[in-house]
Amino acid sequence: MKAAFFDGEGSMEVKDFSDPVPGIGDAIIDVKSTGICGSDLLMNAEKTAADEVPAGHEVAGEIVEVGPGVNKDMLGSRVAIETIGHGRACGECWYCRIGQYRQCLDMAPQEGGGFAEYIKRRASGCYTVSDSMTWSESALVEPLAVSIHGVRRGALSGGQTVAILGSGTIGLTAVVAARQLGAGTIIVTARHKQQADMALALGADHAVSPEGDELRDILFEKTEGRGSDITIETVGGKEPATLIQSIDVTRMQGKIVILGGFRNPLTIDWLTPLLKEQSFIFSQCYSIIDGIHDYELAVDMLAHRDTHLGEIVTHKFPLDDIEKGFQTAYNKSTGSIKVQIHQ
Repeated sequence: MKAAFFDGEGSMEVKDFSDPVPGIGDAIIDVKSTGICGSDLLMNAEKTAADEVPAGHEVAGEIVEVGPGVNKDMLGSRVAIETIGHGRACGECWYCRIGQYRQCLDMAPQEGGGFAEYIKRRASGCYTVSDSMTWSESALVEPLAVSIHGVRRGALSGGQTVAILGSGTIGLTAVVAARQLGAGTIIVTARHKQQADMALALGADHAVSPEGDELRDILFEKTEGRGSDITIETVGGKEPATLIQSIDVTRMQGKIVILGGFRNPLTIDWLTPLLKEQSFIFSQCYSIIDGIHDYELAVDMLAHRDTHLGEIVTHKFPLDDIEKGFQTAYNKSTGSIKVQIHQ
């Protein structure tokens, strides 16, 4: 099959790769759509060697083969694939038994992601999507589930004021998740016009520049000087600026949910959040909470609620043009928000 790899020198290249073979409990999925995630862009920028297996974790497709122990009725199913946790989890360790598949102690080896014609994962980690959902929407299940998980871990209560730092894919899916799960006022920061416009279209009440005091000023105006009840940090990076901003704009005894990946040791003055009695909640990927997997909620939101989330997909490229896709995703002057690879 064809698959795409980072070449170790700054580009993505398509070449032949071995076809996946199903084992016990596995499914083979014909990949239809895969999103280029911000983490794909960041990791490629930091890599010094070529990929040995294809990346890509925002994946949707059709099950075309199953291994022993899998109900053959799954053949032909349209699915969003939980590639990172449930799709590779052992299903038997303590974390798996309580639905925390991302924390599995005996993950299956990484054999490749969705930047390929086919992908193998545990059949139990394949979540059926509605026939009404496009392949673009189906590949958004994964990032929406990330944000749903963060909002649920933050225990959002109806009517609370939410600040969201960043309006990339995770920031925008956080707008949808917070709105659908009962947020009151939602205020986001956005660096690019297309991101600000999309955040407002998806349900944010205000979109402001990440620079200066605009976020702080509007939050304090809307909350009688308190600040946000919950701040969701989605930027991450190598500097602590958005963490410091989160501490500043969140009210006393408020919550800061960290979805962004911080990749360097950071120096933070912890006295301020200590005195404000703020709670930091780290959130990574997805799991079962209160008996429901975040993927299930994401599928429900995309299939049965008027979220308009599919509108964030601004560009689609075939697998052979994946390098153009990555360059478009890097270059926001193209108007890009979410770039996907379609087959």
